[in-house]
Amino acid sequence: MAAHSAQGQAALEAYPGIVVVGGGIAGVSAALEAAEAGYDVTIVERNPYLGGRVAQLYKYFPKLCPPYCGLEINLRRLKDNPRVRFYTMAEVARVSGRPGNFEVTLRLKPRYVNDRCTACAACTAVCPQERPDAFNFAMGKTKAIYLSHDLAFPMKYAIDAESCRLSECARCVAACPYDAIDLAMQPKSVTLKAGAIVVATGWDPYDARRLDNLGAGGLADVITNVAMERLAAANGPTGGRIVRPSDGREVMSAAFVQCAGSRDHNHLGYCSAICCLASLKQAVYLCERNPKARADIFYIDLRTPGTYEFFAQKVFSNERITATKGKVARIGLDQAGGQLVVEAEKIASAEKLRLAVDLVVLATGMVPSLAGGGIAGMPAPDSDGFMSEGEGIFAAGCAKGPLDVASTVQDAIAAAALAVETVRAAARG
Repeated sequence: MAAHSAQGQAALEAYPGIVVVGGGIAGVSAALEAAEAGYDVTIVERNPYLGGRVAQLYKYFPKLCPPYCGLEINLRRLKDNPRVRFYTMAEVARVSGRPGNFEVTLRLKPRYVNDRCTACAACTAVCPQERPDAFNFAMGKTKAIYLSHDLAFPMKYAIDAESCRLSECARCVAACPYDAIDLAMQPKSVTLKAGAIVVATGWDPYDARRLDNLGAGGLADVITNVAMERLAAANGPTGGRIVRPSDGREVMSAAFVQCAGSRDHNHLGYCSAICCLASLKQAVYLCERNPKARADIFYIDLRTPGTYEFFAQKVFSNERITATKGKVARIGLDQAGGQLVVEAEKIASAEKLRLAVDLVVLATGMVPSLAGGGIAGMPAPDSDGFMSEGEGIFAAGCAKGPLDVASTVQDAIAAAALAVETVRAAARG
C-alpha cells in the first residue's frame, strides 16, 4: 500500500515552470507574458543570441520604424525579470512526460566564452581566422570570435568552432584582459522540468539557390528579401548604402519578384503571408536612399490584407514605384551593359516584357525551422514543416504558420496564456 501511495503522489506531482523553445520575438513575448503572470520560464535558443529574425530587420511595416523600438524594450524586460532564464546555443533533444510534468532534455554547444566577457573586442583584434557573417547573410565576414550585432543579447562574444583553430591558435586567450575565453568548454546536457511547453522556433528563408531561372547563387546582383533588409540597415554590411554587390555601385533601379518559390508545389506550396508587404517597404527603402531610383514590383496576387491596405496605397502613391501583375520567367545578365534583365509576361495582356535593372530582390518565403525534422517526444510537424500542437504543448508565431511581426506577438501572448492555464490546471489536480 505504501508503494502504491508513493506512486500516486508522484503521478500527481506538477511542475510550475514553462519552457519556451525559441528566443525570437515570439519566444521572448511568450516568456515575458508567462513570467509577468508569476511563472518561472526558461527560454531555449539555438543561436548565440536572442532576438531571432526581427533583430535582422531594418524596419517594420506599416510605420517603418526600426525593430529595436520594441525588441530592445522586451529584452530589457527580460533582463530585469528574475523569473526568466535562458540557454543559448542550445537545442531540445527530447521531450517526455505529460501536461504538468514534462522533462525537456537539452543539448548545449560550447560557447568558449564565459560570463566575464565585457565585449571589449580585444579578442577580435588578434583573431586571424574569418567566417561568413551569418547575421548579414554572408554579405561580408566576421572573425571566428564574434558578436553578431551591436545590440546582441547576451552582450558577449561567441566562437564559431568550425572556423576557429581553438587551442592551436589561442591568441584570443592571451589577448583577453578578463580571462573570459575558455577553449576547454565541452558540450553538455541539461534536463529541465516543466508543466507546459511553448514552441516558438520561428522560420528560415527559403533557399533561393534552388530557383535556377531567377539567377540566385549565379548572379551577384540577385539577392533575397532578407538580404535586402541587411543591405538597408545602418548596422549592415554597407552601412545602409543600397549598392550592387557585384561592384558597389549605387542602385538606380531594382525589380522585386514576388512568390519566389512560394505558391509553387515544386518549392513551397503555401503563401508566406508577408512577402508582398516586405517588398513594398523595401521599395520605399530604395526610393528614400536614392531620390532618382525606381522600383518595379512583379506579382501574381498582391496581398495586403485588412489594415495594411492603406500602406500599399501610400507606397503606390510614389510615381517611382510601379507594380506589374505578371510572372517572372527568367533573370539573365546583359553582358554588354552589365545590368540584369528581367523577363516576364503581363498576365492581363499576355505581353512579353524585358526590363533592365541594377538589382533584383527575390521575395523568398518562410520555411519553418522545424521543416528538417521535429523534436523527439513532441507532435510531428505537418507536411509543410509547421508545428502541430499537443496536450500541454503550444505553438506560437511562425512555428505554426507564416505571420507578420504584430500577429506573431499576439499569437505568442495567446500561447503563453494557454501554457499558464495548463500549469494552473495541473496544480489543481
